Amino acid sequence: MHQVHLNDQLYREAQRRAAEAGFGSVDDYIADVLRNDFAEEVEDLDHFFTPERLAQIDQSLADVRAGKVLTLAQVEEELAKSREAWLRDHPDSK
Repeated sequence: MHQVHLNDQLYREAQRRAAEAGFGSVDDYIADVLRNDFAEEVEDLDHFFTPERLAQIDQSLADVRAGKVLTLAQVEEELAKSREAWLRDHPDSK
């Protein structure tokens, strides 16, 4: 079994987070954090980038470069319209 040394401040923070997350020990908490970090590094995301999705991304980028974008006010207006329509169509959700 190997050991890792933490300064007092870092250990107290790890101890606090371990307790908040329900871990039995700081060791268990740190091991879980590292496992999750390592898992994220090796995850293969290539299956998300299909030729169709890449074409959609390329088209979106071309639209942005051509100035075909909405202002924040326009986005908020469109979202408000969508929300009103959804609430109108789903009266029991209010």
